[in-house]
Amino acid sequence: MGTSDGEGRVAAAADLGSTSVHLLVARIVDHRVEALIDESVFLGLGEAVEERGVLGSEGRESLVDALAHYAWTCRQAAAVSITFVGTEPLRRLADAARIVDEVQEATGVPLHVLSHEEEAYLTLVGVMEGRPVDREVLVVDIGGGSSEFVSIGPDRRAEAAGVRVGATLLTGQLVAGDPPTAAELEALRRAARQAVAGAPDAHPAEVVLVGGTASNLLKVVPGGPVSRRLGPSDLDAAFRIVAGDVADAIAASHGVKPGRARILGAGAAIVGAILERYGTEEVRVSESGIREGAVLAVSHAGAGWRDRLENLAHGWVGPD
Repeated sequence: MGTSDGEGRVAAAADLGSTSVHLLVARIVDHRVEALIDESVFLGLGEAVEERGVLGSEGRESLVDALAHYAWTCRQAAAVSITFVGTEPLRRLADAARIVDEVQEATGVPLHVLSHEEEAYLTLVGVMEGRPVDREVLVVDIGGGSSEFVSIGPDRRAEAAGVRVGATLLTGQLVAGDPPTAAELEALRRAARQAVAGAPDAHPAEVVLVGGTASNLLKVVPGGPVSRRLGPSDLDAAFRIVAGDVADAIAASHGVKPGRARILGAGAAIVGAILERYGTEEVRVSESGIREGAVLAVSHAGAGWRDRLENLAHGWVGPD
């Protein structure tokens, strides 16, 4: 690719996560990703992993149909690149290879099944927008079935690791009630602390959260969409909301999808465990993440973007 990094061009990326399959079509302007289309569909890939270990023919058909529609949408928007990436469920589904083949055949777009490290690096690229790293930063993508931790500093390489803790996973394991009981919420807190205790050591100047779990928590706490930060008092508010009403009512009141509303308690528990683990008073929630990272990485590095991900995580955008 040229030095323009595809400036002004339209590019697209979709990621297949445990909770949803999410599409971003965007224009790159001054190395920033400006969303043109941002939509998602709840397909429950994480539930398929936990319940059956395979997606199965009906599930594959639904997924392929969704991605075929996304590919059509991207082409209608004149996207010069379309990137499909699979995360935790694709790493674990027994029929993942068949999914990859069927997606390629139906859409003409390769489906890249990312490692934990690749997923974390792409997320970091999305958060930093290609800028050089000038401080110690920890970025955490809280997913449905796992969470990706990547830490980086000005003078050290990015270090990435996946931790088997996610909002959908914990909810499925520990919550039966709607709303969850006090005992179930406490069980979520305990399980989150135990899992996050195994996250990589880091001493970040800033902790940044990305992904639907964190973004939806912002929607339910007072002032969240404005501050884009979460601290202990915000999490207490989230727990009160989750304990006080059924998921459908929370969804209707706060503008979140019912499937997302059901896992808010687990999400709050995981965020609380991250605050404790890294001794920080608050975390910032970024709107950018893996999809923005994919758009930028492909626009900058072209077809060889996966081979260059670790270097891309350190940034490439020069001073203005």
